[in-house]
Amino acid sequence: MTDTDTDTGPGTGTGTRAGRGTATHRRAAAAALLLALAVTTACPAAAATAAAGRPPAGPVGIWQLDGYGTVLRVESGRLQEYQVTGISCLPGASARRVLDSGSAAAFRYATEDHEVFTVRPGSVHVEGSVGDRATRRLGALPERCREAQEPGPAADPVATFDVFWQTFAENYPFFAAKGVDWNAVRESHRPRVHAGTTEDELFAVFEEMLAPLHDAHVRLVGGDRRFGEVRPGTVMPTLELETRVKAYIQEVDLGGHAPQEFAQGRISYADLPDGRGYLRLSGFGGYTESGDFASESAELDRALESVFTAERTARLRGLVIDLRINGGGSDELGLRLAARLTDRPYFAYAKRVRNDPADATRFTRPQPLYVHPARGPRYTGPIAVLTGGSTVSAGETFTQALLERPGRTVRIGEPTQGVFSDVLGRALPNGWELGLPNEQFLTRTGKTFDGPGIPVDVRTPVFTQEEFDAHRDSAFTAALRRLPRA
Repeated sequence: MTDTDTDTGPGTGTGTRAGRGTATHRRAAAAALLLALAVTTACPAAAATAAAGRPPAGPVGIWQLDGYGTVLRVESGRLQEYQVTGISCLPGASARRVLDSGSAAAFRYATEDHEVFTVRPGSVHVEGSVGDRATRRLGALPERCREAQEPGPAADPVATFDVFWQTFAENYPFFAAKGVDWNAVRESHRPRVHAGTTEDELFAVFEEMLAPLHDAHVRLVGGDRRFGEVRPGTVMPTLELETRVKAYIQEVDLGGHAPQEFAQGRISYADLPDGRGYLRLSGFGGYTESGDFASESAELDRALESVFTAERTARLRGLVIDLRINGGGSDELGLRLAARLTDRPYFAYAKRVRNDPADATRFTRPQPLYVHPARGPRYTGPIAVLTGGSTVSAGETFTQALLERPGRTVRIGEPTQGVFSDVLGRALPNGWELGLPNEQFLTRTGKTFDGPGIPVDVRTPVFTQEEFDAHRDSAFTAALRRLPRA
């Protein structure tokens, strides 16, 4: 249904999504599109209620999500997802209840891909994603879904084109911001597709249609074919880039001293001279082999407990948080780190989803999310956050969650990539997989950074060839200049 987020860095994430197979794209560009929502189980009481003509009190029944183009059918201990547009209904994933929430009105579920979610009448919460997704009960399955056919390679290319175009037309929020007339794109490209169009030809048409969006949360997978793109002038995180950068930082910034490493090397920490610290995160996921949210969350907690000890937080004068190579993952894990950096609650961001298929300016009511102080030791002093074009997705929502942080916080480097939404996973009639954003993360004043990314306070080069050649890290140096010394 939806990916909670995708991670382009090494390892697995909770949204592969990415967060989450592997957390490489993009979030490269194609991580498997996973089920993010599901429901199941019926009980005798619910069956009796339904027989009496009243809807059951629990989550058994037919549910439509507000936004997301998704209908869920829950019956006889199984759930079936349907991916819906105005012209199509394709069966998505099915699931079964596997975890007991301890409540008759709230059930927990897990997919084969380790996605865990809680279903209540009226809402679904996906672990690793922030906020809840509203649902409304339907009296029956939409007629088109009653005859839904499984996607397969024999599908007509024209029908596949139409569902592809319609999916974006009904869900993508950023056409105006990207300067793309999606109706004109259809008029110019649909005549090139016919019953004899080959898969290679069709994929090339779709690539041409998607390329002008320059959106790192848009991806297409068709057999061995992959499409994914980033904002011009930026690069996506890769294992090769991260390996090079980690060695470079150790040599240039840390004086050859190896930092402490956690979470399969995705988190590292080093004490710096003059009472300062350096914390690097290459993603908010990919911390464990299994990649499930529970183990990822526990691994992050272990790392943070090792870093934010009572002794260290008492003596730290400043902290550098390096997100310059960060492929994203779980927004919820980002908020968990932010909770270690404040002693009082504050507004992080508000989340909303496009929910009118005919109007790209219509959204659900923004759902505010907050940072709440963690229990145990916290660091509340000055912070320098290093970002760049390879700061992606959950790396960006974490950066956004620091905008109103109490205490001095300065952003140094280059703007982030500019993609924040969870990735909505869709199947096309020919069996290809598609991912696109359909959400916005807003500041208190309603601003979104989708497209240009979150700006910095101090602009410096970030891992350019000139920086490498000069054996220099300008962003790191600028951070130390702006943090107090012991």
